[in-house]
Amino acid sequence: MRAAPRILLLFGTRPEAIKMASVMAALRRHAAVTVRVAVTGQHRELLDQALAALQLVPDVDLDLMSAGQPHRALLGALIESIASLLEAERPARLVVQGDTSSAWAGAMAANLCGVPVAHVEAGLRSGDLAAPRPEEGWRRAITAVADCHFAPTATAAAALAAENVPRGAIHVTGNSGIDSLLAMAARVGASPSLGTSVTSFVAAAGTRRVVTVTVHRREKDIAAVARVARAVSILARRDDVAVALPTHPAPQALALARLLAHEPGVTVLPSLDYPAMVRLLGLSHLLLTDSGGLQEEAPALDLPVLVLRDTTERPEGVAAGCAWLVGTDPARIVAAATRLLDDVAAHAAMARARNPYGDGRAGERIAAILARLHAGDGSG
Repeated sequence: MRAAPRILLLFGTRPEAIKMASVMAALRRHAAVTVRVAVTGQHRELLDQALAALQLVPDVDLDLMSAGQPHRALLGALIESIASLLEAERPARLVVQGDTSSAWAGAMAANLCGVPVAHVEAGLRSGDLAAPRPEEGWRRAITAVADCHFAPTATAAAALAAENVPRGAIHVTGNSGIDSLLAMAARVGASPSLGTSVTSFVAAAGTRRVVTVTVHRREKDIAAVARVARAVSILARRDDVAVALPTHPAPQALALARLLAHEPGVTVLPSLDYPAMVRLLGLSHLLLTDSGGLQEEAPALDLPVLVLRDTTERPEGVAAGCAWLVGTDPARIVAAATRLLDDVAAHAAMARARNPYGDGRAGERIAAILARLHAGDGSG
C-alpha cells in the first residue's frame, strides 16, 4: 500500500501562523494526504505567541532567527536550511503563505529541489516595488515559481491572470486569516480570561471611544513615523478618545511608541498576543494602521480602517468602503479620523460595508483543492 502524499506547510511569522492555521486543520481532516508543518522562527517571540494562542505544535522548528542577525544572513540561512529540510522530508508539495522572507525562501528552495509550490494569499499587488519593500518583490517572485495560486479575492485572481498565470492554476478561496479571526473572536467572547493584557486599558478608557494605532512597515522612515505621531497626538487630546498603541518589535513601531510615550490620552501597550489583539480590535471604534493583515481583519469586526499608506495591495477594502487611504500627512489623518468620530452616519457606513476578504471557510477550500490535486499520488 502506497503512503499518502506528504504536504509540507512552511511559515515563520505570526501572520503566517494565523493564516495557515485553518489550512492546516482542514488538511488534517483529509485522510488522503499526510500533513507536516515546519516553522523557521523568523519572528521568534511573536511566532511563539501565535503558536501558543492557536494551540499549534510544528513538526519541525528550524529556529533560524538570532539577535542582531542581518536580513541577508537570514535569507541565506533560510534557503540552505529549507532546501535540506525538503531533501529530508521529500514532500509532494510545499505550501507557503503571503509575502515574508520565509515564504520567499521556501518557494525558491522548493524550486531548486524540484518540489511543487502552492501559494496561499497569492496575487496581492501594490504595483510599487518600494511599497511595501521587499514584500512586493517577494510576492511576484513566489508567483513565478508556484504552480497553484490561492487568491483571496477576485481582484487578486485578476492580477495573477494579467501576469499570464494559467487560469486553471488560480483558485479564489477567500482569505484564511478571516477563518482564524472569527474563531478567535468567538473564543475571546466565550472566555473572559483570554486577552487579559488589555483589561486595565479597557477599564481606564471607560466611556471614551478606543482608537487603535499600529505602524510597523519597513518602508516608513522616521519622518513618516513622526508625521503619524503628530496626528495621533492631536486626536488623543480629545476628551472622548482613548488611544491604544500596541508595541511591536519593528523599529518603526518602537519609534512611534517613543514619540507618544508621554502623550496624555495615549496608552502604549505591551506586545499583544493574538487573543488580546482580537479583543482590542473588537472594542475599538476606529483603527489607524499600515498593516496589511489588519486591513483584512478589521472589516470582519465592523471596524473602520484608516490606512496609513499611500498605496495598498489590498484595494478591495477601499473599493468596498471598509477602508480609506490617508497616507501619513497629519492634516489628512486628523480630518478623516475626526469625520469618523463626529459623523455617526459616516462611521456606520464604513462599519456596515461588505467585508470583501472572506467568510471564514478559506482553509476548507484550500485543503479540498490540495487534497484533490494529490489524490492517488503515492509520493511522500
